[in-house]
Amino acid sequence: MTIEITGQAQWQAWQSGTLPPVEKVSDGVWSIPLPLPDNPLRYVLVYALECRDGVALVDAGWDDEPSWAALNSGLRTAGYGIKDVRAVLVTHQHPDHLGLAARVRETSGAWVALHRLDARPHDGPRTAEEHGRLLHAHLVEHGAPQDEAGRILAALDMTWLEHEPRPDVLLEDGEAIRLPGRELTTIWTPGHSPGHSCFYDPAREALFSGDHVLPRITPQVAVHSTTTDDPLSQFLVSLERLERLPVDEVLPAHEYRFRGLDRRVRVMARHHAERLAELSALLSTTPGATAWELARTVTWSRPWEGFAPVSRRFALGETLAHLRLLEGRREARSVRRTEEPVHWFSVSA
Repeated sequence: MTIEITGQAQWQAWQSGTLPPVEKVSDGVWSIPLPLPDNPLRYVLVYALECRDGVALVDAGWDDEPSWAALNSGLRTAGYGIKDVRAVLVTHQHPDHLGLAARVRETSGAWVALHRLDARPHDGPRTAEEHGRLLHAHLVEHGAPQDEAGRILAALDMTWLEHEPRPDVLLEDGEAIRLPGRELTTIWTPGHSPGHSCFYDPAREALFSGDHVLPRITPQVAVHSTTTDDPLSQFLVSLERLERLPVDEVLPAHEYRFRGLDRRVRVMARHHAERLAELSALLSTTPGATAWELARTVTWSRPWEGFAPVSRRFALGETLAHLRLLEGRREARSVRRTEEPVHWFSVSA
């Protein structure tokens, strides 16, 4: 086994398909699971950190009534109420982590912190329709048939982007977060999102890893319609940084707590190395393929034919992230002809 499972109750809940219990996982740290609607991950683990004057939350959960009720109930189990929340430290801006932050802030007066690269810019797309147009063009540009692109858009609800909470505090890599009786360090770990950050408690050697490192699966690292950099390269560098960190226990946002960060990081890096090698081989045998065609062909945990429309979008994004890294290494090249999708070639082709 590459890791030691420390969250046994969480692991048992994962195996049985149930919601894990609210737990005091260590001195002054509570784990509060909040349900996720229509998501195979089923729940997000919010952590309540006891401070001298209340609690700080790591992540906030999905913005809906079941999550709000579960958060309030979990805080009561820990001996607190929602008005005792002083801060919400958000690992990244995805809606299952940032969603309830605004409601917590409105109720308690807590401040919300997020890395500056995940604070959505004011000059970007603002409405669900604008996001939809960008996504449709992105899908078609990379080889998705028009009918497939339409099904993907129809399956997505992007209205949450119009109500995304804005943080009060913009975090930077290495920044100290000083709470009454507790101090955390911000560790910028981009890849899953541009500003994804883990929070490290050096006194307890505990890492709140968000979605960056999970015990069982690798997080999605994808190129989206607004991506301008190389997220997979950044992700792999971030893994290397964590491997050198003295960590006793990893407290992720999904699944269950564990020990063995260094071993888990190596397994995740090896997974991406294998995917890069597979794509390199495909480019040699199918020169000129689109990213969509390559995504249909690479090895996934289940057949492409069984993918829901949203899963196909994610698969395309992950394939593009690997292709962009190969292009950065000059092992692949992309060609865009007029009125055609982007085609990919091995540099030797």
